[in-house]
Amino acid sequence: MAIGPLMLDIEGLEVNSAEQDMLQNPLLGGIIFFSRNYASPNQIAELSQSVREIANRDILIAVDHEGGRVQRFREGFTHVPAMASILKNAKSLDTAKRDAYRWGSLIAIEVQAVGIDFSFAPVLDLGNEISRVIGDRAFSTQVDEVIALGREFIKGMNDFGMAATAKHFPGHGSVEADSHVDIPVDERPRELIISQDMRVFAELAQSYQAVMPAHVIYPSVDSKPAGFSELWLQDILRGQLNFDGVIFSDDLSMKGAEVVGGYYDRAKAAVVAGCDMVLVCNHPVEGRALLDSFDFELDPKASNRLKKMKGQSLNYSLTKVRQSPDWLQLEHDLELDNLV
Repeated sequence: MAIGPLMLDIEGLEVNSAEQDMLQNPLLGGIIFFSRNYASPNQIAELSQSVREIANRDILIAVDHEGGRVQRFREGFTHVPAMASILKNAKSLDTAKRDAYRWGSLIAIEVQAVGIDFSFAPVLDLGNEISRVIGDRAFSTQVDEVIALGREFIKGMNDFGMAATAKHFPGHGSVEADSHVDIPVDERPRELIISQDMRVFAELAQSYQAVMPAHVIYPSVDSKPAGFSELWLQDILRGQLNFDGVIFSDDLSMKGAEVVGGYYDRAKAAVVAGCDMVLVCNHPVEGRALLDSFDFELDPKASNRLKKMKGQSLNYSLTKVRQSPDWLQLEHDLELDNLV
C-alpha cells in the first residue's frame, strides 16, 4: 500500500478517539512526535506501537531529535550535545569526525529503539552568528568542516538502519530571521549561495536519503521560498544535484510559509514544487482539514521513495537495545556515564 503524502501530529501521550480516525485515513503517511508526547522510553515505545496498530498500514513515525536545543526526548534518553560542540571539544578534525559518526549512530540506535523510524537530522546549514535559529545546531561555520562532519554523522545513522534528512536546503544559516516566526529573505548573490551554503548539500547529495528545504526566499534565484520553488527543488536539487531521495516540506504552519496563502495553498504549492510529503505541526484543525481537501496530483515515485525512510532496526525496548554489543561499545567510546 502507498504511503500517504501528509505528516501530522497528535496531542498527548496516547492516541485519542479523533486521532484514531485520522490515523486510518490513507492520505496520512506519517506522524511526528514532540516533547508533549513523551513521558518515558516505555511510554513512547507503546505510543509508537499503538500508532502503527491503529493505522494498520505502512506509516512513518518521525521526531526532531538532533541534540542540543532540539532534543524532544530527554529523561531516560542520552543527552546529545549540540552539533557545534563536537568540533569545538575535539583535539582535531579527525577526532571530531569519529565523534560525529558515533553521535549519528547513537541517535539512530536510541530513536529506533522506541519504534520511531527516523529523526529529522542532520542540520547541514552553516552555523553563522547571524542566524538566530541555526547557531550551534550546525556542525561548524566552515563549509568544508560541515561537509566532513555531516558525512560521518550520516554514515553513522545509515550504518545503524536510519535514513538521514538533510536540512535546510539550500541553507538557512546565513540569514538572520527565524522562519518559525518571520519570513526570512537572503539577499546575497546567487553565486555566493551556491558556492557556500548549498555546496554542503551538493557534496553530500548522494549520502543523505531525504531533504527538508528552508522556508527562506533567495531573490537572486527565485521569488518563492525554497520549499515552494520548482526551480530550487526540481531544476537544482533533482536536476543539477541528481538527488532522487525524499523531499519533505518544512512545517507548513511556520511563518515563513504564510507568503503562499492558506494551508491548502501551501500544501498544493509544496507538492507542485516537488515535495513528496508535507508537514503540518501543532495545528490539528488545519491538518485534519487537509486530509479532507487534499486533491493534488502526486509524483508516482513519491511513495516508493518514502518507503526507504522506514527504520531498519526498529525495536520497542530501549532497555534491551542498551544491552547490545553495539550500544555497549558506543557507551564506552563516548563515555556516556558522564552524559546520560
